[in-house]
Amino acid sequence: MATDVHDAPVEQRGRHGEVNVFRAGDSGLPAPPQNLSSAEERLLRKRELAAAFRLFGEFGFSEGVAGHVTARDPEYPDHFWLNPFSMSFSQIRVSDLLLVNEQGEVVQGNGVVNQAGFYIHSAVHQARPDVIAAAHAHSLHGMAFASLGVPLDPITQDGAAFYRDLGLYTEYGGPAGYQDEGQRIAAAVGDTKGAILRNHGLITCGHTVGEAAWWFITLERSCRVQLLAMAAGTPISIDDETAEFTRKEVGSHYAGWLSFRPLWDQITTQQPDLFD
Repeated sequence: MATDVHDAPVEQRGRHGEVNVFRAGDSGLPAPPQNLSSAEERLLRKRELAAAFRLFGEFGFSEGVAGHVTARDPEYPDHFWLNPFSMSFSQIRVSDLLLVNEQGEVVQGNGVVNQAGFYIHSAVHQARPDVIAAAHAHSLHGMAFASLGVPLDPITQDGAAFYRDLGLYTEYGGPAGYQDEGQRIAAAVGDTKGAILRNHGLITCGHTVGEAAWWFITLERSCRVQLLAMAAGTPISIDDETAEFTRKEVGSHYAGWLSFRPLWDQITTQQPDLFD
């Protein structure tokens, strides 16, 4: 995956020789908080996690009891925070989040763990020590696109953020309520931003909760765009060189984190009770 948010500034040269600078803190752009204590970092991740759930609820990504977003605990990296099973995304608050250990046992919070969520996310977190957060939901267009068993094509600038940086899992093994399926999904994700899970849906990950949530939101939209384009005709893909350049520009960890900021501002202003 691209450069870590904490490695900014990053300078990249454009295809035609011009210098493009995309850095945290430049020209008043916000930057991810750094040098936080474990307690401060934990609270930040939990707040972004609750905000991500509220946004997923707003966007209609819920499907019954399916769907989960996780955030690795900064002090206990083999533990992660997630949503209680069967609780509406639209009602989740910081205080509702559960902390589970590597055995899937709840060590903080009140509620039941979705076993499918535990097996999928524990496998991803174990395989990818760099991943702080992972998001999976049964969103409408993600499920429709996943049924095709084909990769996402770079037919838009936004979709090019995933160019050669998105896995494809083509061996659906049923509901992921057991360890083997979670491990196969993690293998499909590999070292990329996430994966399209055939006959299932989408999964994304990131170095921050905001990044993982944003990749899911924009991946769902990119799936919808490709479905619409395919229904209308034959989409024209961006050429390889331009798609690669575009991914470096709009597909970095910092770009993902930054793209989540407007949604964070929106949902925390409209629904401040998520901080409770």
